[in-house]
Amino acid sequence: MVRVREAGTLWIGGALSWMEQLCLKSFVDKGQKITLFHYEDIPNVPEGVILRDGREILDTDDFIKYEQKDSFALFADLFRLHMIRHCPGMIWVDTDVYCFQPMTYDSDYVLGFELPGRVRVNNAVLGLPADSPVLAAMLAFTENRYAIPPFLKGEAQEEMRAAAEAGSPVHVSQQPWGVWGPLLITHFIKKFNLLDQVQPLHAFYPVPYPDRMQFMRRAGVVDLAVKPITTALHVWASNKREIGLRHNGLPPVGSWFDRACRDHGIKAALAPIKGRGRNQFEAALLEPLGTAPVEVFADIGGTAQTLAVTLALRDDCEVLLVDLDHKGGWCATPSAWVEPYRRFLIDNGIEADRIRHVGEAGGLIGCDVIANLSGFGDVNKVAHLTPVMERALKPGTRMVTDIRKGSGAYPFLNRYGACETLSTRQVDDVPVVRALFRPSEQAAAEAEARAAIAPEPEAWAELAAQLAGPEGWVRDSGTHSFLYVPRGSDTLVVTFDNLDIAMTKREDRRPWGYGFIEKQGWDMLGCMANGWTWYRDAWVHDQFDDLATSDFFDRYKRVVFYGASMGGYAACAFVAACPGADVVAISPQSTLDKQIVPWETRYQTAWDRDFSGPYGDAAQVSGAAGKVILLYDPYEPLDSGHADRFTGANVLKLRAPLMGHRLGSSLQQMGVLGTITTSALNGTLTEAEFYRLLRARKDFGRYQKELFKKALDRGRPDLARRIGRYVLTRGGNRYIRKSLAEMDKVEA
Repeated sequence: MVRVREAGTLWIGGALSWMEQLCLKSFVDKGQKITLFHYEDIPNVPEGVILRDGREILDTDDFIKYEQKDSFALFADLFRLHMIRHCPGMIWVDTDVYCFQPMTYDSDYVLGFELPGRVRVNNAVLGLPADSPVLAAMLAFTENRYAIPPFLKGEAQEEMRAAAEAGSPVHVSQQPWGVWGPLLITHFIKKFNLLDQVQPLHAFYPVPYPDRMQFMRRAGVVDLAVKPITTALHVWASNKREIGLRHNGLPPVGSWFDRACRDHGIKAALAPIKGRGRNQFEAALLEPLGTAPVEVFADIGGTAQTLAVTLALRDDCEVLLVDLDHKGGWCATPSAWVEPYRRFLIDNGIEADRIRHVGEAGGLIGCDVIANLSGFGDVNKVAHLTPVMERALKPGTRMVTDIRKGSGAYPFLNRYGACETLSTRQVDDVPVVRALFRPSEQAAAEAEARAAIAPEPEAWAELAAQLAGPEGWVRDSGTHSFLYVPRGSDTLVVTFDNLDIAMTKREDRRPWGYGFIEKQGWDMLGCMANGWTWYRDAWVHDQFDDLATSDFFDRYKRVVFYGASMGGYAACAFVAACPGADVVAISPQSTLDKQIVPWETRYQTAWDRDFSGPYGDAAQVSGAAGKVILLYDPYEPLDSGHADRFTGANVLKLRAPLMGHRLGSSLQQMGVLGTITTSALNGTLTEAEFYRLLRARKDFGRYQKELFKKALDRGRPDLARRIGRYVLTRGGNRYIRKSLAEMDKVEA
């Protein structure tokens, strides 16, 4: 019968990086028990890993470390020996050891050579009989922290003896790397004549230390090194330095690390490896930035890629790539860094429509977090940051910025707010401070006012004429406009949008759905509102009356009205101008008439508008449509209230529970909006197909969060815990992780 073995390891405390998560999860997924001993809280342990207090093994707060490398590996070297003594049969594995296949060794001696030639034994994988003389000897040796290791070179031993005789013995923390690790293990294994118990190189170290960077090359390179005898695969934590320096703390795309993370459901961007230095991401930035939700993140110059990925995955935020030249001028044509940055985000799971190049002042909006690393105030003159400070700030903005001594950055930034020092480093013998800037109330209000200025009518008129082309047309009243773009199709899609959003918040400055409709080759009629008007304007009504009485709609075999929220209301209301046309509306309102919907508390800016007339109450006038497809979240009470008012036989209601009012954005982030919209607009979308596509929500952060909250709201904490464990073992969710930690504290 195969002997089932249990593995054990140590993490003193704090969050795991994706590398530790990957290695721990590999044991769980391969069916081998893995125990993680710890001394402090660990917020992101994969499900299935057994947690035990490290004080069961060593009851201490003396976490000695190699001082030269500032590494707790020394304490881990000591801990593993005590773990093996206290837990007979348990095999120690470092947190950078990946389970390739279960370790089912009959012998209690489980260890391997780490270099060719059977020269040195490593202790990343270590099993010894709990009562063996060799283990007792090693434990006895570690009791004296000033012992002179007999396995060091003669010269080193002589220097240590001289120091001891002078009254300054050398503490183990000052001794060479590995003194209680591979050097100690190799010495005592040889001393007790146990070399025949040591596994060959390929058992645990088929990729030896000199070749460690093979894990960052294409996956097949490592595959060639692995042999049938390989069980636990050492992936070398020392790779973290290179990953932090060269790869933004994430596994290189296409590498063995990348493939392994995908195989085990590890979302690396939620637990990046810390990097240090000028251009790398520092995971420590997340703590001073706090937990306030981020809707808009801006990177000035493209030096915070991993921070962008982490925030985008955590908070579903928009990412602005702010493109200024070294003198603060806008780069209308994207700079060389923009496309690699965009590709990096997309490769790490960020949807393309959430990434926007900002190459003009009008594209810059209020930001929750701004990164200005190795940028203005460090490499470039801080005064050239003015365009950002005048438009991107809002109440609650946080900017991480690098400030070089003598740059004048502090006086400049102090005009807008205040800075808090996070860290300091020396660059070319000059201090560079990494600081957290927060704007004053006045500076934030002034920037918001500048950003709120509506786009120049001339800018839209020029763009609209260009989009319409020689065969199309534009009609404009100043507050509303119609853009007709013919493409020779027998299908027309009528869309509704807010001009301010199109011109300031979309990189291509196109109306809602423009690119998607263009790709299908359909004709388009875009109705644009210059503000939150709900299209309640006599001029707009006159335009639809004119289109209805002419042969405009008659030339098409199929007409579909399409919009979301305010645009969804308009799609349902103005379909009355083309009886028989279909409607696709996402989270629409039925009306804002307070006498009809007194429970509607949103959109106060439009409450005083007249919602009567032939295009007034969308729930009523949409009865003239062929089919009305409503997509909405039934748990959003106001959206659900409007949906309930659509009672016609032509209405198909597609419910997307816990997806929120911004349903279109959520579906886009899930990667299913395009498929759903195509099917809806061409008339082939069925309920079964919609709900099949909606299954993608199980991996969507917002849905996971809302499902977790719903379980708590209904008084089912056990269900919430099961949901939380499911989510956290498949990549993590900051809100759920923190909530579970709070629940644990309350119960404790």
